[in-house]
Amino acid sequence: QVQLVESGGGLVQAGGSLRLSCVASGSTFNINRMGWYRQAPGKQRELVSSISSVGTITYIDSVKGRFTLSRDNAKNIVYLQMNSLKPEDTGVYYCHVLRLPSSGVPFDYWGQGTQVTVSS
Repeated sequence: QVQLVESGGGLVQAGGSLRLSCVASGSTFNINRMGWYRQAPGKQRELVSSISSVGTITYIDSVKGRFTLSRDNAKNIVYLQMNSLKPEDTGVYYCHVLRLPSSGVPFDYWGQGTQVTVSS
């Protein structure tokens, strides 16, 4: 099992910044990918950004140039620095971990979610 604890959400005005943190604990070996999803009211959950075990980072187009994902491998922490926030970035942000153990069966783990609200 992997436990995920998120922090850093809040209310910010458009143009402001927030940094989300997610600490993974428990069976953190064989983590293949860590990242953040978000879900706006009435919309499907979408992948915002993720980082692979070899350091490849992907971003959804709408956040490129504004958000930066980083990972502290030693501490199993993933950060999402969000700059130039827009009202459309509002939503619940979920930390996500994908484990790929030797069995080859992937496991998904989710954090409890942290609210990000950007006012116009």
